[in-house]
Amino acid sequence: MAEADPGPFAGVAAVPEVAVADAAALDARLRAATAPFVVRGLVSDWPLVRAARESGAAARAYLLERHRDILFTASVGLIGGDARLFYDAAMAMNFQTVRAKLPEIFAKIDAAEGDPAAPPIYLGSIDVHDFFQGLHEANQVDLGDRQCLASIWIGTRTRIAAHNDMPANLACVAAGRRRFTLFPPDQFRNLYLGPLDNTPAGRAVSMVDFSAPDFAAHPKFREALVHAQVVELEPGDALHIPSMWYHHVEGLEPFNILLNYWWRETPVWLGQPQDALHHALLAIRDLPPAQKAHWRDLFDHYVFDNDDAVTAHIPAGGRSILDPLTPDTASRIRTYLLRQLSR
Repeated sequence: MAEADPGPFAGVAAVPEVAVADAAALDARLRAATAPFVVRGLVSDWPLVRAARESGAAARAYLLERHRDILFTASVGLIGGDARLFYDAAMAMNFQTVRAKLPEIFAKIDAAEGDPAAPPIYLGSIDVHDFFQGLHEANQVDLGDRQCLASIWIGTRTRIAAHNDMPANLACVAAGRRRFTLFPPDQFRNLYLGPLDNTPAGRAVSMVDFSAPDFAAHPKFREALVHAQVVELEPGDALHIPSMWYHHVEGLEPFNILLNYWWRETPVWLGQPQDALHHALLAIRDLPPAQKAHWRDLFDHYVFDNDDAVTAHIPAGGRSILDPLTPDTASRIRTYLLRQLSR
């Protein structure tokens, strides 16, 4: 009998695993990291993880005891449809967004458990502090002086298209299993990204279906796979995803929970690069070629090269926003842009 075809992901490298003895060791690993790494069992002592090891129902009961009585936002896919939350043939979303109380959402998950035709249900990037009481205090990672956004992701079996995020990320599996497939930032051309504005969750996503890649339509995806890394996480495991690394995420069990921590390595008062990209599309991309070439040169001079020659001829104290930015000068730029864009 012929062996089963291992598929296009055969031979993809595994994400390296490291051991950390304490918070200081984790901090040192995070500060030095330029690529993803896994820490097995980092959060295995969380009460939520212990509940999830009993059952999905026990994990849901744990969350229900601590949720706030407010509306949650959930994405609900098609009955009998794919677990991939993505676009439909018309490039609209193939899922609906609903708002409901958490007990109502969990009741739908309870009723659907074991039904292969049930629609996928996914609560993405729910702020832990705003939507739960005491959850963070009992289930957290010591990340030192980092100013983190703590989010929880809850759902049935789902597939989330490859995308990236500006902040660094420590993703901790609390229930179920998650498979992450990761790519370095420079692989964006080989991932065939979709629209920048019409997106499932705010970031451009890969148009490649990882369950059945179409190499005729996406031939450069083969090159992306050369640089890919993959890992499956069990409850208690954690994965560090550096800033701008692309990651495709699969919830593999009937019920899955992930808690993650996002933080920026740069001051919070700096602008968002994604906003600058959108503004450049508006202001530069469709200029005549000669003008566009001149603006490319100006961007290299002021932004990307940015050496001493930019300001050496201007007296110290008179360089304004060409000096290293401060909260004050960043605020002045933001005010100027708002005034210009409102015209």
